[in-house]
Amino acid sequence: MTIAGSDSGGAAGLQADMRTFAALGVYGMCAVTAVTAQNSVSVNGVEFMSGKFVQAQMDAALSDYGTHAVKTGFLGRAEIIESVTASLRLFQPANIVIDPVLVNHKGQAMFAADVLDAYSALLLPLANLVTPNRREAELLTGLPVQTMAEMETAVQHIHALGPQNVLLKGGRAGDDIVDVLYDGDKLTHFRSPFVDTDNTHGSGDTLSAAVAAYLARGLAMETAVAQAHQFTAQAIQRAATWQMGQGHGPLWPLPI
Repeated sequence: MTIAGSDSGGAAGLQADMRTFAALGVYGMCAVTAVTAQNSVSVNGVEFMSGKFVQAQMDAALSDYGTHAVKTGFLGRAEIIESVTASLRLFQPANIVIDPVLVNHKGQAMFAADVLDAYSALLLPLANLVTPNRREAELLTGLPVQTMAEMETAVQHIHALGPQNVLLKGGRAGDDIVDVLYDGDKLTHFRSPFVDTDNTHGSGDTLSAAVAAYLARGLAMETAVAQAHQFTAQAIQRAATWQMGQGHGPLWPLPI
C-alpha cells in the first residue's frame, strides 16, 4: 500500500508508486492524502484530504486485504501524519517504508515545522526504513549533508530518531550516484553511474516504492535496497533523452 498524493501529471506520487508496484509484480493499494494540479513545470494547486478520511481509506483496505508492506509519500499535514500513524499502529504491517517528503524537487522546504516534528516523533519510530534525500536529511538533523562523510554522519543521527534502517539518497562520488544505508551497525554504499538528465521527477517515489515491493516479496532489507537502487537507476536511464513536458520530466520504470 502507498499512502501518498496524486500527481495529475503522472510522474510522481501515488501514480509513480502504483506503476512501480505493477512493474515489480506486486498488487498495489493506495490511500490518497492530497490531489495536486501539477505538470513538469509547476504545482498549481493542492487539495488535502482530512486526516480522518485518509485513515478511513487505510482502515478499509487493510482490514480486508491486509498488506505485506506499506510506504508513505506526500503527507503534508501533521493531522494526516497523526492519522496514518494511528492506522499503522492498529494494523502493524510487517514492513513500513517512510519516504519523508519535506521538500520540492528544487530542495525547498514545503511545510511548517509541525510536519517535520510529526515525522520525527510519530512515523520514524515505526519505520523499518526511512528514505530521505540530502536536503530532507538536513531538515531532520539540522546538519549540513553534502559530502559523503556528512551523509554517513546524518544517517546515524536519523537512526537515533527510531527507524530500524536509514537510506540516504542522492550522494555524489565522482561519476557515481551513491545511496547510503545504515542499519544501526553497518554502513553500506549503493552506487550507479550518474545520468546527466532533468528527467528524474518521481525518482524518490520510485525508489521507496521499489524497496517496499521487494520487501513485500520477501527480500531482506539490504538486498531489497540494492535491487531498488538498480531498478531506479535503470528507470532514469530509460527516460534520459525523451521529452515529456517542458520541465522536470519523469523517469520510466518499464521496458520500452
